Amino acid sequence: MAVTASKQNTYLWEGKDKKGKIVKGEIRAAGESFVNATLRRQGITVTKVKKQSAFASKGKITDKDITLFTRQLATMMKAGVPLLQSFDIVGKGHSNPAVSKLLGDIKADVETGSSLSASFRKYPLYFDNLFCNLIGAGEQAGILDTLLDRLATYKEKIQAIKSKIKSALTYPISILVVAFIITSIIMIFVIPAFKELFSGFGADLPGPTLAVMAISDIFVEWWWAIFGSLGFAIWFFFYTWKRSEKMQATMDRLLLKMPIFGELIRKATIARFARTLSTMFSAGVPLVEALDSVAGAAGNRVYYDATKKIQSEISTGTSLTVAMQNAQVFPNMVLQMTAIGEESGALDAMLSKVADFYEGEVDDAVASISSLMEPVIMVVLGTLIGGLVIAMYMPIFKMGEVVG
Repeated sequence: MAVTASKQNTYLWEGKDKKGKIVKGEIRAAGESFVNATLRRQGITVTKVKKQSAFASKGKITDKDITLFTRQLATMMKAGVPLLQSFDIVGKGHSNPAVSKLLGDIKADVETGSSLSASFRKYPLYFDNLFCNLIGAGEQAGILDTLLDRLATYKEKIQAIKSKIKSALTYPISILVVAFIITSIIMIFVIPAFKELFSGFGADLPGPTLAVMAISDIFVEWWWAIFGSLGFAIWFFFYTWKRSEKMQATMDRLLLKMPIFGELIRKATIARFARTLSTMFSAGVPLVEALDSVAGAAGNRVYYDATKKIQSEISTGTSLTVAMQNAQVFPNMVLQMTAIGEESGALDAMLSKVADFYEGEVDDAVASISSLMEPVIMVVLGTLIGGLVIAMYMPIFKMGEVVG
């Protein structure tokens, strides 16, 4: 997944197409010059470009919204509802005003004579090349309803696998955040109260108690620096990760090498690779062209680079199986299934089976990680909080022994 080096914003634009018709839309780019260049390549003469305020939209359009819209449109098209009427029904019935506006703009564009794929391409923020290519293939072959159904299934499966990865990673992170907050509260407010209590103790305090009190003193005096530095470090990390291609590549490689979670991410990436390539290939998109969308959908820089390498080798006459083998990022089972698919002429079906298998593996891995993390987190939290409590009560126990 390519990463831009500069911050991108959403721009509203108006212009005229090759036929002189007034068209408008929105696009995400690093600046107005990028907007003008992108639209010129599409044959649009730009008349107005305006940066959209971060607060201008009445709602954020998410991947989940686009997935739901795709399924609803596919269902209506299969039921025989005309395209424009389908847009009306879905747009008016959506709870998110931003989605309703987007669908209304696309419908208006189609009414002026634009193809559906061309209308979608004007909103790359929401509809990527894979989406637009499949819609275009469906329009050309006269099987738009069938490809919409495949596209909806594809997006639902990708959405599900992303949600599982997020849930697997979010749980331990949220527990660690809560543990840090609780520990900070104890250090800043609770330990100083014990320190006052022990000031008149008249005896040497145990080593663990002194250590905890020393850490508490640091927290009390430098809490603003600790929280400020930590907040800045987290912001800087994610800011750099999003905008630096080198940082993206480094982090993606490290994520794949993580214990437990690395294998989960690898399986999810292979599932996305196989599902995307299967969907594109079954729609009749040429393999070399399909690999462009596959690279973008991989979600990991290691597999993005590998897919680009595969694409380059295939364009020179190498078979898909050999090219994937040369990339050295795919398990033997994936290579064997791909080879069988190529030999039997059922590559899309075999890749779909690979995707099903690895999606099942992700399900099992998430379940295993969840069951494994619960006792580990309980032990960590128990050791941390319990250790603090014991360290602060040791002098009291010692006092009790002396009195007794």
